[in-house]
Amino acid sequence: MNFTVTSKGRQFDRLGLMYLGDNEVFRTSTAEPTANGIVWTYIKEMEQYNSLWATDQKLIFDLGNLIDDTYTGTFNTTLTATFSTVPTMRTAADQILPISARRSAANGASAFSVPGDNASVAYTIPPNAERAVVSLSACGQATEEFWYTNVFSTEVHTFEDEVGTLYGYSPFREVQLLVDGQLAGVAWPIPIIFTGGIVPGLWRPIVSFDAFDLREREIDVTPWLPILCDGAPHRFEIRVVGIDDDGQAGAILSDTVGSTWIVTGKIFLFLGPEGSTTSGEPPKIDTPPPSLRISSKLTLNSTGFNETLKYETSATRSISINSTIKTSNGSVYPASWTQKLSYTNRNTLSFQGFAQHTIQYTAGRDQSSSGYVNVYSYRPDITSTFSTPSSGGIGIVATLSQDLRFQLYGPSIFPSGVQIFNRTSPKPALYSLSGHGSQLTPVPSPSLRNQEKGLAGSTTTAHLNGSASYLSAANASYSFGSTEETFAFQGAAATGHPSEGTNFENYFRHVKAVNASVVSDREEFSGFRVPGNPLLGARGRSAGSGVVRQQAARGSVREILGRGPGRERDVLVQSGKR
Repeated sequence: MNFTVTSKGRQFDRLGLMYLGDNEVFRTSTAEPTANGIVWTYIKEMEQYNSLWATDQKLIFDLGNLIDDTYTGTFNTTLTATFSTVPTMRTAADQILPISARRSAANGASAFSVPGDNASVAYTIPPNAERAVVSLSACGQATEEFWYTNVFSTEVHTFEDEVGTLYGYSPFREVQLLVDGQLAGVAWPIPIIFTGGIVPGLWRPIVSFDAFDLREREIDVTPWLPILCDGAPHRFEIRVVGIDDDGQAGAILSDTVGSTWIVTGKIFLFLGPEGSTTSGEPPKIDTPPPSLRISSKLTLNSTGFNETLKYETSATRSISINSTIKTSNGSVYPASWTQKLSYTNRNTLSFQGFAQHTIQYTAGRDQSSSGYVNVYSYRPDITSTFSTPSSGGIGIVATLSQDLRFQLYGPSIFPSGVQIFNRTSPKPALYSLSGHGSQLTPVPSPSLRNQEKGLAGSTTTAHLNGSASYLSAANASYSFGSTEETFAFQGAAATGHPSEGTNFENYFRHVKAVNASVVSDREEFSGFRVPGNPLLGARGRSAGSGVVRQQAARGSVREILGRGPGRERDVLVQSGKR
């Protein structure tokens, strides 16, 4: 699927969701336009939705926007779907059920908004289901867009007179999946920094991780099939929680968070022969609460006013769900889902709330008996300082670095990226992508340069660093910035187990932009250098105009940084202003 957008004028970044019927199939966001206009394209593999494409679907694209005398930028979008008959090694789900508000019959967008909505659905699962995986899509908006910088709820008034009420429930968030009221798995989200986040000049034209394609997380609920296949309706629910604190370093998971999280899910079902029935032993569920530790320290200045607030949060969690699956053909096999996660966050609010430094580290390992393994880590380091001069306007200075590592093996619902490399020669892969049972089955697969074995999975690494400033005055705003990113995508050839083996470089890119112009761009495909970017001139600069000048100033620090004086940003998705 090709998604191409053009825009000209002034506009915030906006969240966009694409649905096939009631199923969300793509979550993206927009770049912020300039007075001269911009265009961008994103291409996304959609073969995981083959069972939906096989029937007539209502296509709904929800891109909330606000047009007035100040915000003049409209988004002209084009979606193009290309279908091919290239054989696939991946087994697509036979049926996909939405965990959504299911508003497509009324031509409405189907995402839940929490807190507020009861984000749950009930289904009678086909009795011949032999594998079931739930995907979760969730991101914070409005007061929750910068959730990773939030303070403990007992400290939201620390700098009330200087910057106003801060946002609470801690800088920790957990997205939970419940089956019949019991915890089946979790996703610990990573911060999504949209193209207007922190400082707009950071993201021209480079964007932050996942900003154009918000990653969904997978939870294998196959161990629940002995219960789910009993012919009765069963409820699937999505919750988002943070931390409630008692002001004395005591912490428990909260029942709610701030406003708003946009959430949906999908149940991917892989079916056995028609008329067959799946049974087995009920799952053994081991999901103790996470271990939470928090601390904070408030420092006063020489005049006795609050000056600096330092607060730290750490969490660990382990989940294990096991059962035995029996199919009508006599097959008996164990089914399991395990997760191990760790998280740390250190925040410092200084200069009476006008400066903030955030360092966070999230790591996890999710594993299924199907052979699916996902190992991931993410670390942002963000410093921002804002000022509101008495003459009016806003000034912001920020530095940022991000590190991402994402390893994916086995039968993931979503393409890992190695599929295109596995279609170029007849050499066999060592690892099955079908996901039926735990047997590693050879499948047709290729090798590229220096690859002696097929690709079992992928490793994605990315590092980004940048610095930028923003100044608004009267009816204009200016943003200067420099951002540099290194991205590498490798295929993994396993030797019996997905955590072993050798990685092969499939794609590499290093790009640097200064004041909205790309000044260097190196790209390699499977070890071969791609010819230079035709947009770069003889001196290595693009046709950009350097400093970004916008037509009007922003009205609030809260609209940019999520803290400080002023109004919070509107949530415009869900087919209407909230």
